[in-house]
Amino acid sequence: MLVKKKVFWIIWLLFTLMLSAYFLIPLIKQENQGMFLIGETTHGHHQIEMACDACHTKPFGGKEVLQDACVSCHAEELKAVSDSHPKSKFTDPRNADRVALLDARYCVTCHREHREEITHEMGLSLPEDYCFICHKDIAEDRPSHAGMAFDSCASAGCHNYHDNQALYEDFLIKHAGGEAIKAHSQRPTLNAFELLNAKKGYKALSIEDLLATEKTYDGDILQAWQASNHARSEVGCSDCHQQEQEPWNDHPAVATCESCHEFQAETFFLGKHGMRLNADLGNMTPAMAKVEMKADAAHKELSCTSCHDSHQPDLSKAATESCMGCHDSEHVRNFPSSPHALSTDVSCATCHMPREQKVEQGLKIFRVNHNQNMNLKPNEKMIRSVCMDCHSLEFSIDALADEKLLENNFSGKPEVHIRSVDMAIERDKSKSNKDSLYH
Repeated sequence: MLVKKKVFWIIWLLFTLMLSAYFLIPLIKQENQGMFLIGETTHGHHQIEMACDACHTKPFGGKEVLQDACVSCHAEELKAVSDSHPKSKFTDPRNADRVALLDARYCVTCHREHREEITHEMGLSLPEDYCFICHKDIAEDRPSHAGMAFDSCASAGCHNYHDNQALYEDFLIKHAGGEAIKAHSQRPTLNAFELLNAKKGYKALSIEDLLATEKTYDGDILQAWQASNHARSEVGCSDCHQQEQEPWNDHPAVATCESCHEFQAETFFLGKHGMRLNADLGNMTPAMAKVEMKADAAHKELSCTSCHDSHQPDLSKAATESCMGCHDSEHVRNFPSSPHALSTDVSCATCHMPREQKVEQGLKIFRVNHNQNMNLKPNEKMIRSVCMDCHSLEFSIDALADEKLLENNFSGKPEVHIRSVDMAIERDKSKSNKDSLYH
């Protein structure tokens, strides 16, 4: 009997050790961690769901640990859009009663991962009438809101929880009116190359300069390089393909591009194209996407050179052709016949990779933000950074709210009208009339 007990405990111990090793080894090696997922990950994070420690930075800890992880990735974005509901609003003692109803000091109060059954658009895991918790008396101050559904606050063209820059009442009033299509585009002109080159005093390299110091290369590549910004910035072949006496590399990694194109790489890593690389999970492929992609592009590995031909000066391929080489939604398929495409001045990148101003070396530099998620959802984020370069505020709001127009890539006029601007003007007139009674 004693022998049987010993055998039982030995078998139990071995089984426990094997089971522990089965779970511990993936944790230690940070590989094959899919077994630990407790549910589907949202569109925003599914690409890095195998990098558990990206969010769960400590093995033990609750909301504070997760909050630090959220802030480490999203703080700059929230700062850039002047977050409508910053944490400071809810740590203010005067709002303690609101915190008791909805603890918005923590991102996970509203955005809980691995809960697909309760997750809505934008990763929201609260019921969609959450605005009502704090704003149930809004109709008393704004009669225009009387009778509106409790879950309609975040309807297209009305309110966004974090980014309201293009929907604030003052902004709506200031930019009301104007032609639907402006006579002249106000799109910023990219100027980094010209300004920085002039300041640094670069001289253009020629093919002869290159061949005098390096081995002979393919003639077509040399011709393309000769007309590129690389040649005009004194960047030769070995600067990218053979850095610091390393062996020749036919396919330089993103880190090579990053050494010169720091802002572009930084924003690339923040978007869906580069976030896996940023988490050391390897390159993104279209096969991993949760949106419609072309089957023949499924296994392309995304990096800088997936969109940019480093030897070609023409950026049109990166701005449209590269996008359409992978994406296959109805919106994308309709682009070639859309008014935007026919204008010859608008590409996919025009709208989805906006131009931003930065101050570098005392110069005002306009560069392209390579985080294509920056103004994608909610789409009203595009109004300030893109749409109003060419369109009026009202037209922009209505167009972005029209689902049919989004699908056909803006071929036609909006068939819906959002009353945000109208309501703001009416309220402003009402206030002005009241003020006049006292003067």
